Amino acid sequence: MSRVSPPLTEIPWRPPEQALSALEAAPWAAFLDSGGPDTEERARWSFLCLSPDETLNWQGESLCRNGVPVAGDVWTHLRDMSASARRPPKGEGIIPFTGGMIGMVSYEAGMALENVSSRHTSPAPRLIAASFTDVLAFDRREERCWWISQTGNPAPDLTRSTVRSTRPPLHFAPEQSQDVWTDAVRSIVDFIRAGDIFQANLTMRWIADCTDNFDELAAYRTLRQTSPAPFGAYLKTPDFSLLSASVERFISLSQDGLIETRPIKGTISLGHTAEETLRNSRLLAADEKERAENLMITDLMRNDIGRVSQIGSVRVPQLSKVEQFPHVLHLVSAIQGQLRPELDAIDLLQATLPPGSVTGAPKKRAMEIIDLLEASARGAYCGSLFCIGNDGAMDSSVIIRSMARAGDTLSVGAGGGITVLSNPMREYEEMLLKVAPILNAFEA
Repeated sequence: MSRVSPPLTEIPWRPPEQALSALEAAPWAAFLDSGGPDTEERARWSFLCLSPDETLNWQGESLCRNGVPVAGDVWTHLRDMSASARRPPKGEGIIPFTGGMIGMVSYEAGMALENVSSRHTSPAPRLIAASFTDVLAFDRREERCWWISQTGNPAPDLTRSTVRSTRPPLHFAPEQSQDVWTDAVRSIVDFIRAGDIFQANLTMRWIADCTDNFDELAAYRTLRQTSPAPFGAYLKTPDFSLLSASVERFISLSQDGLIETRPIKGTISLGHTAEETLRNSRLLAADEKERAENLMITDLMRNDIGRVSQIGSVRVPQLSKVEQFPHVLHLVSAIQGQLRPELDAIDLLQATLPPGSVTGAPKKRAMEIIDLLEASARGAYCGSLFCIGNDGAMDSSVIIRSMARAGDTLSVGAGGGITVLSNPMREYEEMLLKVAPILNAFEA
């Protein structure tokens, strides 16, 4: 049976933040939030997605599709959902995403792909996904807005959207003391000197209690105002929510099969003046430890992408370039490859998860050591938020600078790459630098 292409209906412009209230009554919804200067292509488009056709939830040993327990492999179900959502839209090419599948895959699901088990349990799902058929697309640069509905639903009334400015107070407590965490850094350095690994990404979490009437939407608004990010997102399900201000792209896949990943490794404070920022940028660019950290992850991602790329297509167009973000400077590299024609976005995810920038090298042994030293499961943190469009193209982010809500708790994670040159106190201070914007925004 032929499928009807969804129409693109332009509606009066409203800033994306004015449309967020449409999420309140939706049990499943997603907001792909491109923050920062809209002159940058990666910050140009935002998408609000409603009314999914299908949902998938992998929690512990239970796998449910559309709320009903199912048997089989989660990745097979994911591929089936992605394929069934394919409907080439009318006006294709105007808008980069007109509907498709959006989901979250946890760090532990990535561990399982590498045959590494964890001694921890997590309240977060291992994987959630939804095939969205109704999309509001916002072009922030041109200040234009479109409604796309594959089921003919009317556009939500954005004129009635309310904007609440109340900041929900939270008290985040670290799960490890400074001494315990810095001792873990020293343990990783010992593993490196013993020849087990070259690098490992050590993290920890801060936990806050939240009540049943916790205003999740107000919390997301606070997060996006204080930490605008090119890969921000709000993913809402009945039992779990992700509020993300991620600055890091994980893997993108074009309709033509071009793969790109942009790992971030190496961090320094932004500076209070333009002169300080320039000085810090030069310091970061010349830092031997930070450059080594970035280079090792670049090599790891070259290997991961090479698993599914055409022979000879993998290249590194950008290596350890200093880029500016809202609160810090980072070293960012870019690795590209061409996906083999018989493979798809699901194959690409399976070959590359969990993200190399949050594991270490060699990846499998680094994950084993991380699990030994960290105090809890990472859950959504250090996993990936992914979006696979009707055209088969994909974009995804590394889940960092994010808040995950499961039950009556919120968790925030931070960490950094540890090498043989690491100074434990400096690593601890860098971790605090990364997490401070979120903690400071919500501290009661």
